[in-house]
Amino acid sequence: MNYINETPVASLIFLFTIITSIYAFSNPDLYGKFMLNPYNVSRRHRVYTLITSGLIHADWMHLIFNMMTFFFFAFQLERIIGSLNFGILYFVSMVAADIPSVIKHKNDIWYNSLGASGAISAVLFSYILFVPFSSMIIFPIPIPIWAIVFGPLYLVYCVYASRQARDHINHDAHFFGALAGLILTVLLVPGVIPHFIEQIQMKIG
Repeated sequence: MNYINETPVASLIFLFTIITSIYAFSNPDLYGKFMLNPYNVSRRHRVYTLITSGLIHADWMHLIFNMMTFFFFAFQLERIIGSLNFGILYFVSMVAADIPSVIKHKNDIWYNSLGASGAISAVLFSYILFVPFSSMIIFPIPIPIWAIVFGPLYLVYCVYASRQARDHINHDAHFFGALAGLILTVLLVPGVIPHFIEQIQMKIG
């Protein structure tokens, strides 16, 4: 498959995110410039970090996990909805996923967020609308489940994990990125809902 010709937007995002993230691992100054800080953004400083924070990652595992998910779903999604729609969905969702965090942590000067997880959640949930009965795996459970089942479980987990706040993961970005992906897909591809319903009817009928 010629990725550059068939899926140019996903290809460029994939390569650029990997390169930028790896470069940032050895360049702390880049983290300072690219990382999302809701305190600053809410005061209209460094608003651009709503985008740049999605181009860097905390460590190798963070980068690898996100890029693996991107690789498995983003290229397929771009072929389904087209390059322009894919680009709109990815970057609008990236911003939309972080806005709730900016509102929630606008007075917390020490809170920072980074990573492409919000936009990638949008890609994943958009893909689910088109292929609801594809198989997905919830790590570390090695049992594949239907995407249509995975989706609600993922959202419930995001809400639970956000309320627990026991790790350093921005679960709110995952949740709102997923919702943004669903909403934008419906707006960009008007026939997706009938298609989704038809897939369900075929499966149960």
